[in-house]
Amino acid sequence: MFKKVLIGAAGILVGFLNGLFGSGGGMAAVPLLKAAGVEDRRSHATSICIIGSLSLFTLGVYLYRGEVQLKNALPFLPGGIMGAAAGAWLLQRLPVKWIRLIFSLLILYSSIRLFLR
Repeated sequence: MFKKVLIGAAGILVGFLNGLFGSGGGMAAVPLLKAAGVEDRRSHATSICIIGSLSLFTLGVYLYRGEVQLKNALPFLPGGIMGAAAGAWLLQRLPVKWIRLIFSLLILYSSIRLFLR
């Protein structure tokens, strides 16, 4: 019972971060999934599923409010789709050690950029 409550609270946190930062919840979802006992590769893949769903919901909210114009996003979609396909392909082929290192470096890089702005 306690684990379900904890997972529910983690979901609220991830959703909140996603709505606030625009997919920033993914950075929190992976460690939270791992803490819940989900294996490394599966936690990364599950995080993408969670963030994709939350991003679509958040997009609907922003569209409803008139705060986004889809024409601004269209130029990014082809490259984003190719990058997503490459990342999904690599996730299955890289050793877990490398996935952890890359993810850690991405978090570190993001943190440094936030502090230096």
